[in-house]
Amino acid sequence: MNNIDSYTHTRGESIYLDDIPLLQGTLFGAVFPSPFAHGVIKSLDICEAEQMPGVVKVLTYKDITGENQIGGIVPDEPLLAEDEVDFCGMPVAFVVAETDEEARAAVKKIKVEIEKLPVITDPREAAAKGELIVPPRTFKLGNIETVWQQCKYIFEGIAETNGQEHLYIETQGAYAVPVENNAIKVYSSTQGPTAVQRASCRVTGLPMHMVEVDVTRLGGGFGGKEDQANTWAALCALATHVLRRPVKYALSRMEDMAMTGKRHPYSSDFKIGLDKDLKMIAYDVTFYQNAGAAADLSPAVMERTLFHSTNTYFIPNVKATAYSCRTNLPPNTAFRGFGGPQGMFVIEAAIAKAAEELGIDKDVIQKRNLNKTGDEFPYGQKAESEAKACWEEAESRYGLDKIKDEVESYNALHKLNKKGVAVMPVCFGISFTNTAMNQARALVHVYFDGSVSVSTGAVEMGQGVNTKILQVAAEVFSINPSRVKVHTTNTSRIANTSPSAASATADLNCKATLKACLSILERLKKVAAEELAVDVASITLKDEWVYADGERTKLNWKTLVNTAHLKRVGISEHANYSTPVIYFDKTIEKGHPFAYHVFGTAITVVTVDCLRGIYEFEAVKIVHDFGRSMNTSIDIGQIEGGLVQGIGWMTMEELIYDKEGRLRSNALSTYKIPDIYSVPKQIDIHGLESQNDNLAIFKSKAVGEPPLMYGIGAYFALRNAIKAFNPGADIPFSAPMTAEKTLLALYSKTAKGLNVVNKKVEISVQSL
Repeated sequence: MNNIDSYTHTRGESIYLDDIPLLQGTLFGAVFPSPFAHGVIKSLDICEAEQMPGVVKVLTYKDITGENQIGGIVPDEPLLAEDEVDFCGMPVAFVVAETDEEARAAVKKIKVEIEKLPVITDPREAAAKGELIVPPRTFKLGNIETVWQQCKYIFEGIAETNGQEHLYIETQGAYAVPVENNAIKVYSSTQGPTAVQRASCRVTGLPMHMVEVDVTRLGGGFGGKEDQANTWAALCALATHVLRRPVKYALSRMEDMAMTGKRHPYSSDFKIGLDKDLKMIAYDVTFYQNAGAAADLSPAVMERTLFHSTNTYFIPNVKATAYSCRTNLPPNTAFRGFGGPQGMFVIEAAIAKAAEELGIDKDVIQKRNLNKTGDEFPYGQKAESEAKACWEEAESRYGLDKIKDEVESYNALHKLNKKGVAVMPVCFGISFTNTAMNQARALVHVYFDGSVSVSTGAVEMGQGVNTKILQVAAEVFSINPSRVKVHTTNTSRIANTSPSAASATADLNCKATLKACLSILERLKKVAAEELAVDVASITLKDEWVYADGERTKLNWKTLVNTAHLKRVGISEHANYSTPVIYFDKTIEKGHPFAYHVFGTAITVVTVDCLRGIYEFEAVKIVHDFGRSMNTSIDIGQIEGGLVQGIGWMTMEELIYDKEGRLRSNALSTYKIPDIYSVPKQIDIHGLESQNDNLAIFKSKAVGEPPLMYGIGAYFALRNAIKAFNPGADIPFSAPMTAEKTLLALYSKTAKGLNVVNKKVEISVQSL
């Protein structure tokens, strides 16, 4: 089935925040952000701004009618700065004016005097000074203290990954409208409608039933709108509550980049031990997470890093420790993979270090240590593994040995261009690691004319979840999909929603829809059985007709629905679904936190221009564990998008803050993302054929986040190409591997046998 949004997307008819018609009297907001990363506010002068044309009100923390707090996991994030500022871009005041232009003009007239305090941007420095968001956590398996003496090979190192800008096409924004009885309706570009509702209520002082949040769709989220949409919605809701007029605020691109958090940068120490057969038997890793100035979702992101610290490998003795470090950057937040990619990069770096020191291919160690069903993860859950099946399918289908031979032959013939190949296996757990969040509700109505409406807590942000929800209803009732409409996500229809995140949105909300539809279906079958005087067990619905014992009857779908209504049988249902089996005990750091794992293997081939340091990705060939995909076209689209986003994180997306905490890569001229010319020339995706049972909807495994981790292979393919040119190259395990870093690495150290090549390169440069 095609994505149901494709038609309106391509015609420009899809409704986003900026497409909502404005009510008469709508005001516009703009934030005055802190110009410094850390300091004490000595004075704030808003007088001149208040006198600017069109200005209705300049809100500060003193105007907050509820609590000046939007922190979720940890209450450490004021909506508007009071006595101190903690990061560049922290909201200090909110100007509300008759037009957007007037609001932004007035912001420039606000004056603030700030006494600067020391700025911390490095997580290791923060940890050394005891600046932690929450206490550190450690996952353990086996006995790491005594196993090192059994290791034949031991390697240590440092691995670092930078942040990543979400760069959703639609920036952050909200539109708050007053409704009768002092209530408020908020239209928000958010992945978490309930989070926005809760934050708006906290700031205004209103109870949750007085604030309604509605979301039609997002122009991208990638995790950046899971928690960080709260700020802008709460500001608009506060202004509406105070002024009783509609208020809208949509951030400009540069505002969005400067004031919002990113993927968490990590700096990590690793120590890995192998036996004589290259089995990994010990792994000790410490993660330093750069959380930014407030908790946001950092504790949960840190937790998922620990959950994925061993990726798809079984290591019997593990100690993984993580620190969430408070720095003076914007609070970092959820991003596709939610800490998992950062953990996976470190174990892959450790394996690469071992392979390079031992003089063997990295994939030899990788393949030898893949987990198998029954192996225990450091957090206690036992694997139901497809790791080996995915690896072997990729190896045989794409001819890994042949690819490696071709790369070796190419490199022998080319002195200034080198190819590199890397294999990236993935194992990613599906569920919110906060067990209580693994629940969803669906409201299904069947109308007289046979049409069906579905409301859930899922937010459509380009991932096709609305299409899958529609498919569930159409399949259960066996009706034409055109009869089904999926409505906006609304906190009045579906309360207490979990955010659309963690790759769990389709599973949770489709399962709730399935449960609601099945309840209605059972009642309809009883009505049909009564009408036809047959046993209810003989009744089935197929292609909008009622069948009894496999024979089509006189009853069609529409007649059946009308008959049920006339008999006063309910044809609406509100259903709740919660994921079974899962649990986690943080007191012992053990449990069964995931409904299932998604596995896969990617083979990446890159060609590096060793004169310029630029590169092209020739191919990425993937075997992915779909389970049994219910919509292959949508799932393949998610894999392609996730892969390229992961490659961007590993290569060109370099996030730069200066020592004063100011974002320097603050525009698309200084922050580069993959375009059509930088994606792999060839992307092959094959679904692993597996009949294994799982807890996914229709056994169709989640596909939102796992593909991003395939992009990690890009870094190691580049590393291998650089080593082919200069075997003695000194290459820190530091991502992204930009063209500049590649060029520096290519000439970082001269090894024996490279003098002639290097001399030729110098001549070429001089001639150019």
